[in-house]
Amino acid sequence: MARRKLWTALSLAVGSAVGSVVVRRRRARGTPRVDLYFDDGSMLSLAEGTPEADRVLPVAHEVLAVAGPTDA
Repeated sequence: MARRKLWTALSLAVGSAVGSVVVRRRRARGTPRVDLYFDDGSMLSLAEGTPEADRVLPVAHEVLAVAGPTDA
């Protein structure tokens, strides 16, 4: 019985980790977004299609085009 509980817990942990990776990768390849970081440590994320992001995204694309490719 103890082995069954161990395998259940292990399966749940592995499944959660895999699910987390899948969600992060899908989100990374999704629609463009603007992340604004503030001095107090807070962050605001604006998805493409919102009025605020639609004003900032063209400027961000222009800045990135001028900056060129990075080695990250």
